[in-house]
Amino acid sequence: MMAKQHIQLSESERKQLEDLLSHGNIAARKSRRILAILELDRGRTFKSVAQTVGVTKQAVSLWARNYRENGLTGLDDKPIPGRPPIISGAERAKITALACSEAPEGHGQWSLRLLAEKAVELEYVAHISPMHVGRILKKTPSNPT
Repeated sequence: MMAKQHIQLSESERKQLEDLLSHGNIAARKSRRILAILELDRGRTFKSVAQTVGVTKQAVSLWARNYRENGLTGLDDKPIPGRPPIISGAERAKITALACSEAPEGHGQWSLRLLAEKAVELEYVAHISPMHVGRILKKTPSNPT
């Protein structure tokens, strides 16, 4: 009796995954997931693949399901809940420039809350907390002259 093959890749899928492993600049976690998918395609069991890549067989099963449902993007890391949004360098520069501009009427200076609200209002970012604005400004070298 032959074991169930958990993943059956097309020739192009297999080549894409093998190319990513050999030439891609990818995170170690993702390369481990790709290796697991390739091993499953070769007919290995969840248990043997799990032992090879050093994870549980439930993890390998989950990776296989995610790959079947979402392709290569199914092997990406999921966003960490509560993690601040990724702010590009250009967006950071706009927020910093805003902080260096004249404070709004009725205010002696910018507060972090006002900066966050204005950055969203001007559509520099979709959303940002005052604390995140503070972290951006903290990393900015200031020169009062």
